[in-house]
Amino acid sequence: MEFLIIFFLISFPLLGFWVYKQLRKKANTSTKISEYLIIVAFCISTVLFGFGLMLYGSHYTEAIDIVDGGYSPFALEHSLTLVTFFTLAMFGIIKLWLKGRLAPPLLFVLSLIFVIIGIIMSVAVLIQISSNTQFYDSWLFFFLPVTYMVTAFTLIFRCIGEEAISATNKHYSNKFLNNLNMKMANVSHQPVYVLVFLIPVFVIIVAILVLFGQEVNSITKVFTETTTWNFSSKTHPPFLDHRGHYLCTVAVCGDPTVVKPLRLGKRHGNDVVVNRQLLVANAFEELISDHFPSVHQVIRRFYDRFGYPLSKKINTPQKSNLVYRLMKPLEYFFIFCLYLFTEKPEEKIAKQYAL
Repeated sequence: MEFLIIFFLISFPLLGFWVYKQLRKKANTSTKISEYLIIVAFCISTVLFGFGLMLYGSHYTEAIDIVDGGYSPFALEHSLTLVTFFTLAMFGIIKLWLKGRLAPPLLFVLSLIFVIIGIIMSVAVLIQISSNTQFYDSWLFFFLPVTYMVTAFTLIFRCIGEEAISATNKHYSNKFLNNLNMKMANVSHQPVYVLVFLIPVFVIIVAILVLFGQEVNSITKVFTETTTWNFSSKTHPPFLDHRGHYLCTVAVCGDPTVVKPLRLGKRHGNDVVVNRQLLVANAFEELISDHFPSVHQVIRRFYDRFGYPLSKKINTPQKSNLVYRLMKPLEYFFIFCLYLFTEKPEEKIAKQYAL
């Protein structure tokens, strides 16, 4: 099996390069190699980006177990806007890559604008993933925008250089046109002319996206309507404690008038909202752990095995309210045991999840 894996890892890139050589017969060898390396970089970075979204793809309204993953850096409701701009940016990259200045003038300008918008979006993505509050593996999202930006700047400079050389060699009999041509041949001035058309094209794309259900400001909300990331403006429910009282923790996410949250608490470095039921349950577990450690291990294994999967199905306030009510008889039993075997039961209850 190991031999097959190694063989695949070696042969697949070589086969891919051979296929690419056949598709780009007119290009020289150095160009083929550099282009193929860029393609490989895009493929790898896209896979890593997708893997990151698989790990960190939860909506900010979901209560999650931090061990199982994390919250998405992009708002799902507004992701169509992000995908559209990225698709157009890649379209621009491909057109500039294959055609360059040989493309029709309007297509060339649009491609250049799409590429520049893609650079702006890439910078926004990098800033978004630059920090988070839960120490996620944000490097998974890093390579795709960086690969895009390196490729985009390379193509832009190449096209601008080609246009500058072409414009310098052109001469017009009209003095005004000739002066205008020479000014636009100046590489340092050319980005200004592209920016003139940037905003109108951007507005048109946004207007089209609005017709498909996106909002006018979806381009910002795709970053801000998230939680735990740099641009995030939303808060998330308490984390489901992978080593805690899953059903009680979920119950706290119910209607406050029903579950009666008391205060914030701290468990494994994470803030959790606690209510009386959760404090009592944790105090009872501590009592069992102190006096009957072997029994506690059996109970904990059983609870970890069945309680946690069940808690993931309890994802609405109504279900949480139901769990809270179903746990009430157990809560009374826990209180009875605490008052029977603990000298100061209320102090023991109050110190649970202390900040």
